[in-house]
Amino acid sequence: MPQPSTDIYLPRQAKVEQIEVENSQISTFVLAFCDRSDNDAFRYQPGQFMLVSMPHCGEAPISISSPPTRPGNIHLSVRQAGKLTTAMHGLRVGDTIGLRGPYGRPFPMEQLEGKDLLFVAGGIGLAPLRAVVNTCLDQRDRFGALTVLYGSRTPSDIAFQSDLGLWRKQGMDCRLTVDAAEPGWDGAVGLVTSLLAGLKPELSRSIALICGPPLMFRAVLGKLAAMGFSDEQVLTTMERHMKCGVGICRHCHMDGKLACVDGPVFSLAELRRLKIMELDG
Repeated sequence: MPQPSTDIYLPRQAKVEQIEVENSQISTFVLAFCDRSDNDAFRYQPGQFMLVSMPHCGEAPISISSPPTRPGNIHLSVRQAGKLTTAMHGLRVGDTIGLRGPYGRPFPMEQLEGKDLLFVAGGIGLAPLRAVVNTCLDQRDRFGALTVLYGSRTPSDIAFQSDLGLWRKQGMDCRLTVDAAEPGWDGAVGLVTSLLAGLKPELSRSIALICGPPLMFRAVLGKLAAMGFSDEQVLTTMERHMKCGVGICRHCHMDGKLACVDGPVFSLAELRRLKIMELDG
């Protein structure tokens, strides 16, 4: 009987089971490995990523946006940006893509147990945090209060609306803001940092998890520091163009660390020791 390949660079084929359109630029692809044994054996943790490939389009890292507490398929939430992601947005149910992984250091879920968790995200940045939120909700008695602050450019750009609605029904405090209002929008207008103003977390038991564009990232860090969060109480996931995923090519070098194996999840304390441009300014 032929043995399975041990080639770490060989993608496994996965079929598109469902496509959930989040907004005009973001869609969530629900995938399952074509080989049932691969699908049954697949395990991962929130914060890890897959390397996704399509013929003639190359390969790119994409965070897993589904929780490991719901096995059977993999959710990849993808913003249309480059050649590969544009090609993915042309996929239909039943099409196949190549997947390698999971890779990377995940969020330290055991360390988060018993803590109040504050999630701050902008745009597609909610995708990797979505995996953490749903893991917490599926194991609700292990975690404290859960709060989500989410910023988008316009109301039409708000992604994961079905999740946000379900989270609210499950008792989560979910606060939204947009950069520019549209007709019918009666919610907050302004930067996501403005949503932090009314919060009074119990700092002794709180952890903040943030993910978003660099400008948002820096602004949120400043606000969290002013609120009294220490660098050890802030976690984020860093975006880097990771090629191999296994620490060989060193393409994602970060001042002595590799995003693909030492991250992509880092505490702010760890990032302070590195020369990370997102922290500048």
